[in-house]
Amino acid sequence: MAEALWMWAVAACVKVLLIPSYRSTDFEVHRHWLALTSSVPLRRWYSDTSAPCCTLDYPPLFAYFQRLLALPATSLGLHPSGLLHLSPSPPSSAPLPVLLYLRLSVIVTDLVFLLAAARLARRRLPIARRSIVLVLLLWSPALLIVDHIHFQYNGYLLGILLLSLSFLEEGKDLAGGIAFAVLICSKHLFLVAAPLYFVYLLRNYCRGSLWKASGRFLTMGGVVGAVFVAAFGPFFYYGQIQQVLGRLFPFGRGLCHAYWAPNFWVFYIVIDKLLAIVLSKLGFDIPAPEASFTGGLVGNSSHFAVLPQVTPLITFVMVLLSMSPCLIKAFQKPQAKHLIRWVAYAFTCGFMFGWHVHEKASLHFTIPLAIISMDSLDDARHYFLLSIVSCYSMFPLLFEPQEYPIKVLLLALYAIAMWIGLSSYFKPGVVSAEDKAHNPSASDRKEAFIGKFGTIYLLGLLGVELWGQLLHPYVFGSSLPFLPLMMISIYCAIGMVCSWAWQLRQILQRT
Repeated sequence: MAEALWMWAVAACVKVLLIPSYRSTDFEVHRHWLALTSSVPLRRWYSDTSAPCCTLDYPPLFAYFQRLLALPATSLGLHPSGLLHLSPSPPSSAPLPVLLYLRLSVIVTDLVFLLAAARLARRRLPIARRSIVLVLLLWSPALLIVDHIHFQYNGYLLGILLLSLSFLEEGKDLAGGIAFAVLICSKHLFLVAAPLYFVYLLRNYCRGSLWKASGRFLTMGGVVGAVFVAAFGPFFYYGQIQQVLGRLFPFGRGLCHAYWAPNFWVFYIVIDKLLAIVLSKLGFDIPAPEASFTGGLVGNSSHFAVLPQVTPLITFVMVLLSMSPCLIKAFQKPQAKHLIRWVAYAFTCGFMFGWHVHEKASLHFTIPLAIISMDSLDDARHYFLLSIVSCYSMFPLLFEPQEYPIKVLLLALYAIAMWIGLSSYFKPGVVSAEDKAHNPSASDRKEAFIGKFGTIYLLGLLGVELWGQLLHPYVFGSSLPFLPLMMISIYCAIGMVCSWAWQLRQILQRT
């Protein structure tokens, strides 16, 4: 734990240095939620429209969390600073006390992530591998970019996820189920893994004789249900549950976000746009495709010009079908040692085929995959490439010039740290027993740590960045401004699809 605290302290120093940096509209959204939950009656939390761009759209437990964060602000006398004022204001104009309070709240709540990561690493890893994994988790540049520059509380939420996985690996299924219920009542996007949790707990916890299994099923259902009642019960009481669900699942926002998350739907959108252009040139009456597929607001989305329209039901079915291999594995032979891999794959499926996915959702599977990155050379290679792709796909979140050196430096330093740690542990020509068990030909492998495919892909990623920063302005000037972002989405989507396919192969072969 002392080693983990030291690593967290180093990361905290970097986070403090990032306090004055750019903050997105999410900064003002979370500030508004502090004001909303502290000054508006609970029955109006999900119906308040005083700031249409900042409406509360997280589940109730996160709203209660925001209410708790507002309590010290009142005690510290920060109300006059504007922290708890309902009227919205640009995030760039936030007074210093507001900026410090919100930034430091993210740093402090990251302690949940620290404790969960240290607990899980201590449970499953020897000392040498534990140190490397803690570096991968606590110094994640993607988390630094999303939480401590862009502004969110993903570290706190991912800490709850890791805590749930830690309980399950220890055989404490009841505690693991409760922690996961708390997680999805705090951020509903983690619901993607709910089918896997249900199947695993049903087969692993609710086993034994009919009487024993029924008792355990009722116990698990009772405690998980109690979490949901505590979260949603007050809104049932006030007749607001329909408003709550409407905020949590705004399907009118469209299939994709304004900046396309690098998933399967990127290729679908690009093909549709290309077909629309080609067919219009051939004389067909095709509406011109828009550069952005959706603005992110409810009802503000465009439709496909040529290809069939995609509905939320279609994406739900695709996610469930793609997830079915790990569901079948968990049903046939539930084993805690495979659970992290299964959970990461489930979140990957949600990212690849889900509805209105944000690029930040890649954290849901890259963080768990960091835990198992030391299991084998193949896992280490996969995480090395995936973490770079995931972080790079978030670069467009920081679009101001002064943040460019920061994001590049964070990713570069992390890549160097990964290279040193992973390549020194998995030396070329030295194959672990687990690698040999799952790949008998691995003993003949002499290539470098990354491998040919990884090297070629990373060079291509560097080319995409050089094009966007240097060549595109020189070749096209101010025209086609969306092209660099589109290239980042497409190229990162290629890497994400390869990661999904690799994880599927591991699910089928290893578990």
